[in-house]
Amino acid sequence: MSLWTSLDPASATVDPGGSTTVRLRLRNTGDVVDEYHFEAVGALAPWTVVEPRSLRLYPGTTGTVRLDVSPPRTPDAAAGPHPYAVRITPTEHPEAATVPEGVVTVTPFEEVRAELVPPVVKGRFRGRPRLAVDNLGNVKVTASVNGSDNGDQLSYDLRPGNVQIEPGRAAFIETTLRPRRITWFGSSEQRPFTLAVRRSGVTPLDVEGTYVQRAFAPRWLAACLGVLTALAITFVMLWIAYKPQVLTAATEQLQQAGVSTLPPEPKPTQEAPKAPPAASAPPVAAEPRQESGTGGGGGSGQKESEPPKKAPERTAATAVRELAAKDPDGRHICYRVYVKDKGWTEPACDDAPAGTPGSGAQLTAVNVSAAGTNGTTGGAYVPDPASTKGEGHYPDPWTNAADGVDHYLGSTDDGAPYLMGFSISVNRGKDAVCQSSYVHDDTWLGLACDDPNSGFAFTYVGTHDNKLWIEAVRLKV
Repeated sequence: MSLWTSLDPASATVDPGGSTTVRLRLRNTGDVVDEYHFEAVGALAPWTVVEPRSLRLYPGTTGTVRLDVSPPRTPDAAAGPHPYAVRITPTEHPEAATVPEGVVTVTPFEEVRAELVPPVVKGRFRGRPRLAVDNLGNVKVTASVNGSDNGDQLSYDLRPGNVQIEPGRAAFIETTLRPRRITWFGSSEQRPFTLAVRRSGVTPLDVEGTYVQRAFAPRWLAACLGVLTALAITFVMLWIAYKPQVLTAATEQLQQAGVSTLPPEPKPTQEAPKAPPAASAPPVAAEPRQESGTGGGGGSGQKESEPPKKAPERTAATAVRELAAKDPDGRHICYRVYVKDKGWTEPACDDAPAGTPGSGAQLTAVNVSAAGTNGTTGGAYVPDPASTKGEGHYPDPWTNAADGVDHYLGSTDDGAPYLMGFSISVNRGKDAVCQSSYVHDDTWLGLACDDPNSGFAFTYVGTHDNKLWIEAVRLKV
């Protein structure tokens, strides 16, 4: 078989959702009449239409076949050059098929969609919606996410804060919302917020949601507590003012009746004569009084030995109060850690390490106390067996403590989970708390501090891997 072919053009460009045309010219250079069948092959074959599907040529004649390439506007049409080919099969000699090849370049396009699931979350101390970001374009997308709201009423913890999404894939961002002020009594309040998906050179994609902050207790409970408190105070004041005095007049009435209240004198017996009076004897010295702790049956009279008193436990609050007594105008923070199966370590203060780096021991709790900072606020971060990404979570609401008071994060119970890390802040806008931790099989993490200009910021140092834990910590203010 003799056949000459040519593609015009050999290289073409097409937009997703558009179309481009390539013409295949062929000439029968043989000496017999032959019929040729055409079939598109390669990655673009599903989007290529060949017209006509077959062509009959006489010797020395030329024919033209049209190839229409129409990639869809979907992630399946990946951006970049794509080789394509047409298989030409002659009827007379099918074993001598010819496959001319060309290149079609698909242009890139970006299309990103984001959805908040659920769009409305409710809670007293935090809310946890998920942001789903879908890449509907044909190129990889790199984006960052941040949150904002009117009045700066919420804080945002986004994990991860930056994502890279392949075409046709989606990324899920775990979002934790926390109110900056806790509503103790009253009705629920709606706090709208916005999560912005930002890409370089593109207008941010805003996704709006609502956090419904519930009060710790309903308003009617506060009114009832106020009424009960007022009634209790009123009752105590009335009791003090009108306390009844109980007096008895039994003795006075008996005396008026001529009856003596003294017992009758015994009568002398007549059966035995009275003994003569004994000679005066020298006074006998009074014996020393025995202590009440001796036995009544002929004891030795010596005080029994008492067991030694147990020394009071030295906590973080004990250590920080000692520093505050020496430096009343300074700011200090002391802390100790609970080592699993071993107990509490001695308190450390002001950037000194607590725990044993590299020991492999697991910490399950941290005891913190500060001075000169208006107290501390924080929460423990522990493994989450239900996490599909192998990350931990905050199992309990965050707690706080005043200056010089012990603040505990985590648990010392048997079987308590180990600490992957913890968050902490000092309740004073112009001060910052800095912390570092030693992660198992790793090293000391860099010293991280909160932002003192934010007024009520938190800092976190630790790991997010369920399989790792912290072995030692350092804090300073």
